[in-house]
Amino acid sequence: MRHVRILGPKGVENGTIQDRRIVTEGGTKIEPLDSQTLELPEPYALLTPIEAPEVWCAGVTYERSRDARVEESAAKDVYTLVYDAPRPELFMKDAAMRRTVGPGRPIGIRDDSTWNVPEPEIGVVLGKQGRIAGLTIGNDVSSRDIEGANPLYLPQAKIYAGACAIGPAVYVPENFEASLRIRMRVTDEWGRIVFEGETFTARMRRTYSELVRWLLIDNPVPPGSVLLTGTGLVPPDSFNLAPGHFVEIHVPEIGTLVNPVVRAAELIEKESAP
Repeated sequence: MRHVRILGPKGVENGTIQDRRIVTEGGTKIEPLDSQTLELPEPYALLTPIEAPEVWCAGVTYERSRDARVEESAAKDVYTLVYDAPRPELFMKDAAMRRTVGPGRPIGIRDDSTWNVPEPEIGVVLGKQGRIAGLTIGNDVSSRDIEGANPLYLPQAKIYAGACAIGPAVYVPENFEASLRIRMRVTDEWGRIVFEGETFTARMRRTYSELVRWLLIDNPVPPGSVLLTGTGLVPPDSFNLAPGHFVEIHVPEIGTLVNPVVRAAELIEKESAP
């Protein structure tokens, strides 16, 4: 089952995907323009599938991520140690959806970074008492050169306007530990592919349940929060996310999350405009 949130004539409504159509709580049936992105016809708009009070991230949960961090970092042992350690790397990405956008909305890149990358991940949606209530797609946009200069710069590399996207739906599987395929494609403003690749959650060093257990130790994470579980897709060092790019992250069971790329400063300017 997949769950969504939409904005329409009746305001914000929850809905589910049934036979390729969105059925709202009020019984309205809407056929998406695209069955993967779930883009909707006017007067409807697809929102983030959940208003997460907090968004957290786990890092270095795939071997590919560990290797990339070791290559980029001035403190190489840090990433090898955390990959092998019982305790995972965990950090807060956002609160109150201040820096998180939904399907079709722009993600941001920092002006003071010369090496920005998307990080496609599975997001675990937390229910009451920390149970895993569903899965969604997340993009943990990051500035690799800033984090690579010093691991203590991680908050600056990870937390800024438009640095996170989630959507297009929350998927509730029968088996939460079943492996999922994650595919990412980045295109430029002319539609040319500048990066594409895929990975599988079976390659994760840790399970969803393990990450959630560590997150909740003496930490009052509210229900509805999302934990992004790390990336196994890292573009080559020559790649740099730029304004005009489009990031597409596809997980067959969930759908496709698509976001254009802009300067983070542009998002702040728009928010502060009268």
